[in-house]
Amino acid sequence: MGFNLYKPFFLCATENYQASTIVLAGIPMDFTVSFKPGSRFAPAKIREVSIELEEYSIYQDKTLYDKTFCDMGDLELPFGNVEKSIETIYQFACKLFEEKKVPIFLGGEHLISFPLIKAAANSNGKEFYVLHFDAHADMREEYLGEKFSHATVMRRVGEVIGFKNIYQFGIRSGSKEEIEFAKKNSNLYFVDKCEINNVIKDLKGKKVYLSIDIDVFDPAFAPGTGTPEPGGILSSDFFDILLKLKDLNIIGADIVEVAPYYDISDRTALLAAKIVRELILMIE
Repeated sequence: MGFNLYKPFFLCATENYQASTIVLAGIPMDFTVSFKPGSRFAPAKIREVSIELEEYSIYQDKTLYDKTFCDMGDLELPFGNVEKSIETIYQFACKLFEEKKVPIFLGGEHLISFPLIKAAANSNGKEFYVLHFDAHADMREEYLGEKFSHATVMRRVGEVIGFKNIYQFGIRSGSKEEIEFAKKNSNLYFVDKCEINNVIKDLKGKKVYLSIDIDVFDPAFAPGTGTPEPGGILSSDFFDILLKLKDLNIIGADIVEVAPYYDISDRTALLAAKIVRELILMIE
């Protein structure tokens, strides 16, 4: 299992895997995207722009200088081979969870969440929940005849951990069939902060995996994505929500679907980097 190491690493990160509970890893895969490709370039771009952030979070009154976390670089994947890539990602993530790390994965397309969450289930059983922030439900049974796609990822996740363990927020796009399926089988919410607050209260202290698709944001804040969807949430509202998750037992997270070449301002990658910073500081 190989890695490409990028320097600079993420802001304040080290190479000291053994001393770190929190580890960052890039998963540069975008083989099944349905519109615009390029999210495989996101891990490197997120690292690059992270050095423009302050190491100090005003929101949390904490600094990255007080955290020891490792940046492992990018996992090497067989380009274009979806099934082999899924297995490679799964085996890698299993190792992290078995060694009691709390991984934050930088995608890459959203399909990477399937092997990552499957690996979390391998170590935690079904006693955890997925909080899924996205513009799209990703609950299709198949997309253009393919079972494994970024448009089917949460359907595959639900088959592993149970659909009632999935909470979806920000959803504003999908086929009629998948939205009806999600409403019936999972916990589907649109942009309603009150509902999110209630869910956070219900999940307090419980194990949670976060999956954040950058297109949950309005394209005004995150234009650099392969499937932008108008009508999304504000970045300020998202940070309000994110900071309330500190009472949950976060076992892992991914940030996916940043496609940097569609955003010459780099504000999408910078938004992703800021989310990563806050996650690192939230996780104990």
